[in-house]
Amino acid sequence: MAEVVLDKICKIFGNKFHAIKDLSLTINDGEFLILVGPSGCGKSTALRMIAGLEEISSGTLSIGGENVEDLAPKDRDIAMVFQNYALYPHMTVFDNIAFSLKLAGKSKAERTKRVHEIAKTLQLHTLLDSKPAALSGGQRQRVAMGRAMVREPAAFLMDEPLSNLDAKLRVQMRAEIASLQRQLGVTTIYVTHDQTEALTMGDRVAVLKGGVLQQVGTPKTLYDQPVNLFVAGFIGSPSMNLFEGRLQNGAIRLPAFSIPVPTSVFERSPNLKAIEGNPVIFGIRPEDLYDSKLESGSRYATIPAKVNSIEELGYERIAHLNIDAVRIDSGDPDAVEDLGAAANAVAKFEAVSAIRPGESIDLAIETAKLHFFDPQTHLAI
Repeated sequence: MAEVVLDKICKIFGNKFHAIKDLSLTINDGEFLILVGPSGCGKSTALRMIAGLEEISSGTLSIGGENVEDLAPKDRDIAMVFQNYALYPHMTVFDNIAFSLKLAGKSKAERTKRVHEIAKTLQLHTLLDSKPAALSGGQRQRVAMGRAMVREPAAFLMDEPLSNLDAKLRVQMRAEIASLQRQLGVTTIYVTHDQTEALTMGDRVAVLKGGVLQQVGTPKTLYDQPVNLFVAGFIGSPSMNLFEGRLQNGAIRLPAFSIPVPTSVFERSPNLKAIEGNPVIFGIRPEDLYDSKLESGSRYATIPAKVNSIEELGYERIAHLNIDAVRIDSGDPDAVEDLGAAANAVAKFEAVSAIRPGESIDLAIETAKLHFFDPQTHLAI
């Protein structure tokens, strides 16, 4: 196991394109860190620089206290798991897992012992004589992980290892990888574009955009306290609803209605008082919006909304709504920000909600969960 430290790492490609800009990040010994961001944000490039597959343009990189910028990938004591598995098709599961041990000159007895230990951990012990073509996608991914684990590296690097699996299998493998990482306690850096993966698997999550680190923290910190508009819109599914408004006399003022801001929000964000009377961007997550017919209590304010469409999920209903407010783009290039002319907000309702498309409703807002951002800097207030 080892601590991995990136200090002002930069990657500039030949066309002067800055793929990574001054990335400073410490991955603690035994930590499971997720690198997440939209397509082209630089997360895979950062991982490849740690692995030694991409040259570092500037900055320093250390693994286990040793500077490794000038070391070849094979000398960095890391193991990488790719999204395409990269298994040898002519070899059995046993030989695929044992390959690195064979290259290292380990005895046949030692190879056999170690492979059987890994196979038992990954529930591959009945498949050791099979070829990759006979395996399911999840089994192939386990073999790829076994090949990485057998070396007992200082760190695992995983580059979107679940992207080729179907949705049900991805959920299963997410849980298996997270459990396995906790069991092994090996420092792990995991790249994904799927923020649901990021929130459910990692000890900490680092969010990248345009090669720049936006925020790093626990999943709960990123969800509850996004530092800027981009993180607020990127973390969470469906993404946070973001709108223009004006903060005046303790309320958000919009042309057709106002939303009272509770004292607890001003106490949590004392800088809000300084923008009294000025424009502000406010956000509310879909899960903090409710069908008012099912709720009661002073913590909820209501605003008028019209139901555009409903997604029935059985356990909940995703409502696409129109409210009289201007929706704000979070800056996520992968997001479909335009919900259509008739819908600019999303809410998660209980399955028992009886709302129907075309209906006008009172939309309940848990105002204590409001988020605020500066319209100029896009930083959280």
